[in-house]
Amino acid sequence: MNALFEHPKPTVKVGILILRRKRPGFIPEWGEWIEEQVREQLKTAPFDIVIPEEMIVDGTSLMRVMTGCNARGCHVYVALHPTMADGRMGPVLAQMSKAPVVLWATGEKQDGAMVSACSLVGAHTFGASLAQSGHPFEFVYGVPGDEKTKEDLAAAIYRAYAYTVMDGAYAGMVGYHAPGFIDMHVDPVSMRSINVELMHISMHEFIDDVHGVSDEDAMADLEVLKTMGMEITGDITDEDLLLSSKYYLCMKALMDETPLQALGVRDWPELSAVQWPYMAMARMASEGYAIACEGDTDGALTCLMTYSAGCGVPYISDWLEHDEHHITLWHTGAAPLPMCQDFDSDHPPSIGRHFNNKKPAVINASIKVGMPITLCRLWHLEGRYLFTAIEGETIEPKRHLDGTNALGHFPNVDINRYFVRMIRAGLPHHPVIVEGHVEEHLSLLADSMGIETLK
Repeated sequence: MNALFEHPKPTVKVGILILRRKRPGFIPEWGEWIEEQVREQLKTAPFDIVIPEEMIVDGTSLMRVMTGCNARGCHVYVALHPTMADGRMGPVLAQMSKAPVVLWATGEKQDGAMVSACSLVGAHTFGASLAQSGHPFEFVYGVPGDEKTKEDLAAAIYRAYAYTVMDGAYAGMVGYHAPGFIDMHVDPVSMRSINVELMHISMHEFIDDVHGVSDEDAMADLEVLKTMGMEITGDITDEDLLLSSKYYLCMKALMDETPLQALGVRDWPELSAVQWPYMAMARMASEGYAIACEGDTDGALTCLMTYSAGCGVPYISDWLEHDEHHITLWHTGAAPLPMCQDFDSDHPPSIGRHFNNKKPAVINASIKVGMPITLCRLWHLEGRYLFTAIEGETIEPKRHLDGTNALGHFPNVDINRYFVRMIRAGLPHHPVIVEGHVEEHLSLLADSMGIETLK
């Protein structure tokens, strides 16, 4: 299978803070066993783990350790009580960590009359203290090594990481939103309510940068594109694909060489009159870049939020039609490859022309069938941001559509009611689709960010 069909994930460096005691208490041997099990679990964690060697027993030692971890580039901290530690370390966690601290409480030894750890009491105390000081946190309760504990800890770490990515992020907008798409209007003042700054790039500046990409670099990228194995249809020439490579290299440089973490590009009518950038966008999305068509910068922020939260690469779709429990999810050819059916399917991804004006270059594909999905969206209304998410699965579409095609089944949602409720709240016409059932996961992240979730 082509490597681009695999979901990339962000690289997260995690500092593990094992909070110990100055004086022996509870059952020290139990605490030591818990610590051993924690270290064993972390050996297979999907993160870059840092476990400081210095003993953490009070606020001063915690501050020294966190200063060192910050210097090593730790994004997220997990604070663990093998046995209940000094509660006065809580304010230090809040001061030293930009991210929500992940508080991990473990259970008690299930025999004997002696209280073995008081771990949950300690983590509860820290959590309540952080809440009263206004510092966000994540909470995990479970035995190390248990599969549920592993899942909960990974989700909490990804949420904490996503918070740090979104907090202080820069979102770019090339041009403006597409004509008439006022629902996707970008408001820099509203963005500041979630501590995101807007950077504007003019359409003329962008087009000049595209043409500034050398033919030599574009030809080298074209050779990379051809190794991806997609069939080329519609009499598309190497000259056509060369411009697509220039779009790709230009947008990639724009995000790599500036502070931008999310980018919305107005592709029509200016760009589409010559060539659509959709295939270039699909390639970028496949690599984990948060990019959106039609100037949908809030859509790009939704992609940044979900990708940073460990949900894989997202797909921005139109909401084409629906019935009581189904939504036809369709767009014009910019779906990330990890979401698409494989080459051995009836509808493998291929490079073609746009269904409407017949200009190149889009990726025609069908979304994988039988895949658990979450439909979600972040958007602003009247100066504040809102979020929504519902869970379903993809099923076989009733008909094949050019562009990107999928049918979502949401058995536990009254789609007619949900649709009306959402558009009354200003939901833009671009939902974002991610693989997996992660409604609660993303809603908890939105809550940490101070964003209301609508259902």
